[in-house]
Amino acid sequence: MTRYEPAVDLDAIDAIDVHVHVETDEHGHLSLDDELMAASAAYFASSDNRTPTVEFLAQRYRDARMAAVVFTIDARTSMGRDPISSEDIATRCADHADVLIPFGSVDPWRGRAAIEQARSLVTEYGVRGFKFHPSVQAFAPNEERFEPLWAAIEELGVPALFHTGQNGIGAGLPGGRGIKLRYSDPLLLDDVAADHPGLTVILAHPSVPWQAQAISMATHKANVFIDLSGWSPKYFPPELVRAAGGRLRDKVLFGSDYPLITPERWMADFATLGITEDRVPGIVKGNAARVLGLGSGNGS
Repeated sequence: MTRYEPAVDLDAIDAIDVHVHVETDEHGHLSLDDELMAASAAYFASSDNRTPTVEFLAQRYRDARMAAVVFTIDARTSMGRDPISSEDIATRCADHADVLIPFGSVDPWRGRAAIEQARSLVTEYGVRGFKFHPSVQAFAPNEERFEPLWAAIEELGVPALFHTGQNGIGAGLPGGRGIKLRYSDPLLLDDVAADHPGLTVILAHPSVPWQAQAISMATHKANVFIDLSGWSPKYFPPELVRAAGGRLRDKVLFGSDYPLITPERWMADFATLGITEDRVPGIVKGNAARVLGLGSGNGS
């Protein structure tokens, strides 16, 4: 096993995409079943490679002069299928540490086993944070039973990134395939952020229909950030555009949600929002560099 150690040269890249999915492993195993894959691709009108591997992502982002935070989702309890291995992702990212930054994913329903896996992923494999999807993993983040997991991640000193808001997975299917949107209300994470002030909480995506709550949380709590992935910027709610270019300019992070949205499309649409030029470097690179501990994060 080769432990991941970050080797991102901030001067060699133009942006850090904090939200990129590894959708298949070297054996061809997929992160979701075919029906959910097809539903999410249709929802996003995705035309790029829907099942990227670690190696594909490394070359793609290297060519784009970007770094990428990459992860899978461990939803073995709710989905009844084995996840792509976060340990494998981290090990393979070690060969591409100039552009890839691995996050781990653990299934909160596994209790003590999830905590032990989280500790191992950080201390032995070198992951730089964790990804959770409360709707897909079918859990309410503020329930007391999950407190020990947040305490462990807080102690490990790495961020936790949570899906919030609308969900493309299951979209358009009867009952949304049983996936419940209420678990992705960002206000559930206000309890987590308040009770664990040393834990960096990243709210992924425009949190529609709860955008005001997300903005309020990021304004109120120093340890809460917002990633701007999952929507083309031209569809951002107006209050998010105002906040991103104003009071939250140091609290928002570029993310694409690749392969569902390409980073190039995101960047092109973001350029049309009218956010002042001096604030763009921090949003697309500097803020993430600070959150991820990659350097000065001054955006230059």
